[in-house]
Amino acid sequence: MKKLLPFMKKYMKYAVLCPIMMILEVLADIIIPYLMALIVDVGIAGRDVGYVVKMGIIMIFAALFGMVMGIISSHYGATAGYGFAAEIRKETFKKVQSFSFANLDKFSVSSLITRLTNDCNTLGQVAMMSLRMAVRAPFMMIFALIMALRINAPLAAVFMVTIPLTVALIALILTKARPLFIKMQSRVDRVNAVIQENLIGIRVVKSFNRQKHEEMKFKERNDSLRDTALKAISIIIFFMPILTLITYATIIAVLWFGGKQIVAGTMGSGELLSFITYITQILMSLMLLTFFFMQFLRGSASAARIAEVLDTETEIVEIDNPVMSVKDGSISFRDVSFSYPLSSEKALKDINFEINTGETIGIIGSTGSSKSTLIQMIPRLYDVTDGSVAVGGIDVRNYHLKTLRDKVAFVLQKNVLFTGTIRENMKWGNENATDEQIISALRQSQAWEFVSAYDDGLDHKVEQGGDNFSGGQKQRLTIARALIKLPKILILDDSTSAVDMTTDAKIQRAFRSELSDITVIIIAQRISSIQHADRIIVMNEGKIEATGNHEELIVNSPIYREIYESQQKGVVGQ
Repeated sequence: MKKLLPFMKKYMKYAVLCPIMMILEVLADIIIPYLMALIVDVGIAGRDVGYVVKMGIIMIFAALFGMVMGIISSHYGATAGYGFAAEIRKETFKKVQSFSFANLDKFSVSSLITRLTNDCNTLGQVAMMSLRMAVRAPFMMIFALIMALRINAPLAAVFMVTIPLTVALIALILTKARPLFIKMQSRVDRVNAVIQENLIGIRVVKSFNRQKHEEMKFKERNDSLRDTALKAISIIIFFMPILTLITYATIIAVLWFGGKQIVAGTMGSGELLSFITYITQILMSLMLLTFFFMQFLRGSASAARIAEVLDTETEIVEIDNPVMSVKDGSISFRDVSFSYPLSSEKALKDINFEINTGETIGIIGSTGSSKSTLIQMIPRLYDVTDGSVAVGGIDVRNYHLKTLRDKVAFVLQKNVLFTGTIRENMKWGNENATDEQIISALRQSQAWEFVSAYDDGLDHKVEQGGDNFSGGQKQRLTIARALIKLPKILILDDSTSAVDMTTDAKIQRAFRSELSDITVIIIAQRISSIQHADRIIVMNEGKIEATGNHEELIVNSPIYREIYESQQKGVVGQ
């Protein structure tokens, strides 16, 4: 929590004013029982109506003052607390955006979602409670104890038993509840994971009629969360009656000994009434502190999870004075090897090749041959473990990261469109792109033929994930989005797999005729998508098995020849 305190800086004014207002509210609450005692012991006992009215008016003003201070304090506390949470959420989200693919491999998506939502909300609540409840409870307890001692110090000796007993009980509650609250956070992660997986793959679930199976999987994790939460709440439920019993036992003891003092004439009945009120305030303050500390335990678990994200250093580190321009689209791999985080096995082994500016390179290989891993080294989505990758004759690690990625357009296997319009999605490639530039890119990717058919054209709505487009349409739109960047290198990672062969051929022709000055790298499963490439790289188990054009590989590469023959016979995948 201490590490996160700087995020309160923006709301420091509210964080300071909130406890001040809360202390003023406490003072108003403390003075009211004292005024009640005066009304009973002085006004009523002396039958002084004027005194009763006077004290009554003061009580009303004290109550109104306390109410106003409470409202202002609540407003300031909520502003500071949830503003604090918003700042943490913003910085955590920013941190996640800076993560390399290697960093993202360490955190599950569901866990990051939980941290950005549930954990940040918990921290906001803890911050608000720290400014209000954590201030109100101790000040109320101290002031009430002072007033109780002022009224009747010998009778206040009952607290010598009550307070230590209550504190011990609270410590026991916190000891038992802490591990359960920590476990609850991981249970929330597991529930979010199954929800996310199910919603992303809902079409697959329905096509395989696996709704019942998914419901059972969700039920198991949901029940686990429920059971953990119930265990934590059960501790509170079990101890609350004990705390209540201590409160009533204390009141009974005060009534017994106080009653004797009233009979003896050493204590007024009004003083006994206010004394009991102060007792209740003291014990209620202890109960409030219990609730605060329990929430604080949840907050400490959430703080640790947020700090874990904020303390994670991105694997992709920029050097001082990086290169700010990319000369051309030439690419060089020199003795490149790569292992994924937490894996000792090399996904890439001793990769060496050169690509000249403007060349079209095809990459093919069996599933798991590390084709996608290979090209992810170029825009530094991962950093090589050994060796070096150069673009424009300069090691990619020496570039300013934005400069490099602005000149490397990447169309991933999983085509993602974002909620908005087609125009807004296209401007991801270039926020200043004109409609003419967008239409030109759509023509090159063969997407204009269906976009132009929409009545609203470029203003056609894109639903979340682009679910209102077919797989082939999404692929063509994402290719167009990449082209709008005007890159020096265009990487297509199996991004025409959902496009029919005729449209695929049109896309390849458009690339050859209109993108002659751009280096194009095409990863494909279909040989027809790459057979006209200048060169083709055949990957096998993380190594380059062969390099050459289509005709050369038919003769020299057994793997390439086998893929070609199987596709020619129409038995792909056998």
